[in-house]
Amino acid sequence: MADYHATRHASEIGCIILVEPTFFPPDQWLRGPSDWSRFNLRNKKYDLAQGEGHRLWRECLAVAQLEETDASDLIGESRRLGEPRLVRPRLGQGAFRVEVMEAYERACAVTGEHSLPALEAAHIRPFSEDGPHEVRNGLFLRADLHGLFDRGYVTIIRKGQLEVSSRLREDYDNGHCYYPMHGQKVSFPTGPENAPAPEFIEWHNEKVFRAA
Repeated sequence: MADYHATRHASEIGCIILVEPTFFPPDQWLRGPSDWSRFNLRNKKYDLAQGEGHRLWRECLAVAQLEETDASDLIGESRRLGEPRLVRPRLGQGAFRVEVMEAYERACAVTGEHSLPALEAAHIRPFSEDGPHEVRNGLFLRADLHGLFDRGYVTIIRKGQLEVSSRLREDYDNGHCYYPMHGQKVSFPTGPENAPAPEFIEWHNEKVFRAA
């Protein structure tokens, strides 16, 4: 019998997460590689600097550039949609959510809630404050706890416990459903490479948390 641990890596099936994909309309689809067989069942790679790979890459760029110039067609919709504008996307946001969700086994780190529509991937140190899209900078939280975390009314201390700020009661004369969570143990991913990094927790404690 083959050793399980020796064969585990070879037998695992993985996936690729696409970040910021661009979909072309059917009338702008490109001609496939001339050397791609209809009955090909093996993976195939193309060099984007030469041959068919280079041809496909150039044509993709040309179509994408054409779509950008066609953005003027949206001007007629300005009354309903507003003026078109360029937006700098947060690269990797979708992949960050998937990775954090899987690391926390699709459950809120505080409540254990499994209803995915109510759960969000939170950055410990925000992306806007140079926080990376890494699992070690993430928490999987129920949406209301995510909002409180981002606003500094709750935080995670280094012992792995939830701390609820007294400012929630002082600022809003409320928070009765959150104070029972104070001191509650937070469930982190089992692998140390995915657990929240101490430097990000300390940053949130010092820069965001509303201490009494």
